[in-house]
Amino acid sequence: MVVLRFLLRWLDNNAEKVVIIIAYTAMAGIIFVEVIRRFVFSVQAPWSTTIPVLLFLWLTWFGASYNIKKRTHLALSEVRSRMPAKMQLYCLGLDAILWIVFASIVIYYTTIQVYISYDNFAIVGGTDDVMEWWFYLATPLAWSLLVIRVIQNFIEDLGKYKRGEPFILQGLLNDD
Repeated sequence: MVVLRFLLRWLDNNAEKVVIIIAYTAMAGIIFVEVIRRFVFSVQAPWSTTIPVLLFLWLTWFGASYNIKKRTHLALSEVRSRMPAKMQLYCLGLDAILWIVFASIVIYYTTIQVYISYDNFAIVGGTDDVMEWWFYLATPLAWSLLVIRVIQNFIEDLGKYKRGEPFILQGLLNDD
């Protein structure tokens, strides 16, 4: 049980960071190697222009989830900081509801896209056996994680409201 708790805590703290680092490193590595190959050796892998674009899906959507977790997403924090605590809580609750509704729409339609890609055996251009749905799966997965982050933040906000503590309206990326 202790190991499971440790693993879940580690995933909660690092899931987005791991995906972002892997996707960014793979993108940068592919682009770097293929630019060298193209200009020095006059050869290029046919998939080198499609895979980095598809990896960008993993980078951006898990980056969005990370920004929700850290509260560095776009917000009207300057206006909200001047409101009374109860009104701030209402605004944070409205934010949470809107995020969840929007995320539900995104998850629904992108899951359909993943299924269509899977069902049609869509292969990434320039490859023989790399499936497109592997990359498209990033969107519903990351948005599901984003919903979890929204709920975690709102639970934290409710606790702060009950204790009379000020809300975290704007976070910092480096406040680990």
